[in-house]
Amino acid sequence: MITLSPQFPPLIKGLAAGPANPLTIAMTEAEKGTDAGLLVWSINDQRLRAALVLAPEEPLSRATAGYIACSVGLQNALGVQAPPETAVHLEWAGGVRLNGAHAGALHLYASTANSDEIPAWMIVSVELSISLPDSVVVEPGQTPDWTALDQEGCGDVNAVELLEAWARHTLVWINELDEPNGRATLYREWKGLVWKLGEQTSAHLPGERVAGTFLGVDENFGMLMKLDDGKSRLIPLTALVERA
Repeated sequence: MITLSPQFPPLIKGLAAGPANPLTIAMTEAEKGTDAGLLVWSINDQRLRAALVLAPEEPLSRATAGYIACSVGLQNALGVQAPPETAVHLEWAGGVRLNGAHAGALHLYASTANSDEIPAWMIVSVELSISLPDSVVVEPGQTPDWTALDQEGCGDVNAVELLEAWARHTLVWINELDEPNGRATLYREWKGLVWKLGEQTSAHLPGERVAGTFLGVDENFGMLMKLDDGKSRLIPLTALVERA
């Protein structure tokens, strides 16, 4: 069990969850009106879990750009910590891929699902596999759709330092969104990291799976997909908002 306390930048307040679910604690604190920047975390030998509380000042349809900022922040943190040959990609719907295989995911929660309403709070949670369970005995590359850091040559990555790096990079991108061209800057960074852009793929939404060709996104990072039946569909990023 990892017990070292991470050091976070100003505006980020860490709270160790121990074996508890960080998301549950973050939601409880958000409902109480905690300040933005609360980062609840839990790390053991097999996985890293964390939940960051945000306090948007825009309607949900635009505030969800903060979710993209957190995603890019995680990719940047992994890009620094992992060996340079490790490919780290982000699925539009939140999945995190290492060398093409699933290694974790980000999830989005908010106090409202109304895209026109300013949320009282928004939470982005992260779960990342550090190692596969002891019950799974495989050689690297034998589980192409399910992997972990140690299966992809990242066994030396320090999970506490990775969490610290995620907080730092995420804060940079969230602050970037306050700049006049911040959303465009974030988009340019994200575009080079997103999985299967311009290709056939599928998006796993809460209660639905959508398949087709990923054509691009709109100004609020909504996914434009050409469905397998030839029709086009715009899926707003707010479709990813999950219930507790």
